[in-house]
This record gives sequence, structure tokens and C-alpha cells, in this order.
Amino acid sequence: RQNTNSIVFLKGGIFMIINWFPGHMAKARRLIEENLRLVDVAIELVDARIPWSSTNPMISKLINQKPCILVLNKSDLADKAVLDEWIAYYKTQGRTVIAMDSKGGAGVKQLLGAIRQLAAPKLARWKARGLKTRSVRTIILGIPNVGKSTLINRLAHRNVAKTADRPGETKGKQWVHLGDKLELLDTPGVLWPKLENQVSAYRLAATGAISDTVFDMETVITQLITALSTYYPEQLKTRFKLDELFADPFETIELIGRKRGCIISGGVVDIEKTYKMILKDYREGKIGAISLDRPDEFDEGEPS
Repeated sequence: RQNTNSIVFLKGGIFMIINWFPGHMAKARRLIEENLRLVDVAIELVDARIPWSSTNPMISKLINQKPCILVLNKSDLADKAVLDEWIAYYKTQGRTVIAMDSKGGAGVKQLLGAIRQLAAPKLARWKARGLKTRSVRTIILGIPNVGKSTLINRLAHRNVAKTADRPGETKGKQWVHLGDKLELLDTPGVLWPKLENQVSAYRLAATGAISDTVFDMETVITQLITALSTYYPEQLKTRFKLDELFADPFETIELIGRKRGCIISGGVVDIEKTYKMILKDYREGKIGAISLDRPDEFDEGEPS
């Protein structure tokens, strides 16, 4: 039986942590542990807009010393200047890092080259021992909804993995033959047992990594509008044709609702409809290329 506990956002931007570790997530962890020994190179996939928030701390422990490539996916939706800062940050840590747009295909050649490069020493040892040359084996790991299925389909040049807007849709495991002696093991998304960081939690909700059914929309959208007003005010005003932004994010949200005609009887703004519209525009990149995580926020491991 699955554990159905989740995250509950309360009014005022505060949320209460309830254990988040459904049965299928625990099963996914065991699946990865059992199959990592078959893999030469691991690919850790995160959302380029929120690289830190979408990193699963469990993954580094599971991978241990195995060669790993960090892929910052959905790079087309991220602020390029901030994305470059993240790439530089990870490189100082000795990580192999690649920015990628799996939908458009940008970064695919670099990823394939990096997989073969990191796998080469192991395959050379096999050859030196007189063993038969085999395919390079890799695995993609990441939390739900960071684009794993889309990337697999892109690498395979065909639809071999199911994609969906709902987090955690990939089921079970499957080996995908990518051609030219390269194989990939697909696994379900893995989410950590609990979220203790309020800022990362709202960012994960905003980008779609957490199901829309388990968080308070008001809390997430007001924090999103606050961030956009701070770092991307012109993009926000341009998208919604605003002349000004308010210190109170709720006033800005109401103005957006009026500008977009989200009005119900009595001339009142339909707030729920406005929330959903803002969230949809953000997720689809219609407000602009936006990064919510920034390297200088996480100097001590938590957002400042």
C-alpha cells in the first residue's frame, strides 16, 4: 500500500512537512540500487530553471563513485546568464555538466560524446583483459517531470518512453537501445523522502515537479510573482501589459486578472482562474526565459 502523505502549504507562505515517500518511489530506489552495477555512466537530470531545488540528494548517494553527467534540462526556459553561472559553479566542483533542451535537441551531441568519454576507461579495461567489447550502458536519474521521457525519446530518435504532464508518470524499467553500441536504462522518477526547504518546495511546485493537487495555489503563485517582480519585472509587465507592479504580490495578481479579463459577476477578479493562467504562462516560458534558483543563494546549502 502506498504512503499518500504529501506537502501541505498553509496560509502566509508557511508549509508543513508531511512525509513524502510513496511506495512507488521506494520501489524506484530499490530498482536503481539493483541495476546501477550494470551501468557504466549515470546521467542526473535536473530542471535548468531550478538546478538546486530539482536535485535529489538521494541520487549522489546512490551513484557513489560511478561516472556521472549532470544535465541541466529545459535550458531554453532558463535565463542564459544565470544558467552560465550554474555551469561554472558545477564545473568548479569537478562535475561534467551539459545544458540541454531535450525537446528542441540542443545539447544531444555533447551528451552522447560525454557518455562515451566517461565510459572509455572502463571499456578499455575490458578490452585489455581480452573480454568481448559490449555496448556502453547508461541510466537517467531525476525527480518527476524534469523531462526524462522526452530526453530518452530524443536520444532514441523515436517514441520509446511515455511522456506526460503529471509528475511520476514513467512506470517500471526498460532498456532502450540508442544504436551504435549504446544502451540506456530508464527508471521511474525518484523524489526525496521529505522536503524541508520552503523556497525549493514552492519552486518545485511552480515548475510542475510536485502535483498541482497537493499544494496551495495562492502560496505558490504569490511567491512566484514576488520572485518575478524582483528579478524579471520588465518581462512580467510586458507579458501581462502592466504599467506598474505592486509591493504586495496579491495586488499585482489582481491587476493581471483584470488585464486578462478574468472577471466574475460583480466585477470581481476570478483569482483561481488567474492563478492557473499565471502558472501555465510561466511553465510554458511565455513570460520569458526565467531562472528561480541562483548559485549565490546556496552558498551554505540553503537559500539565503
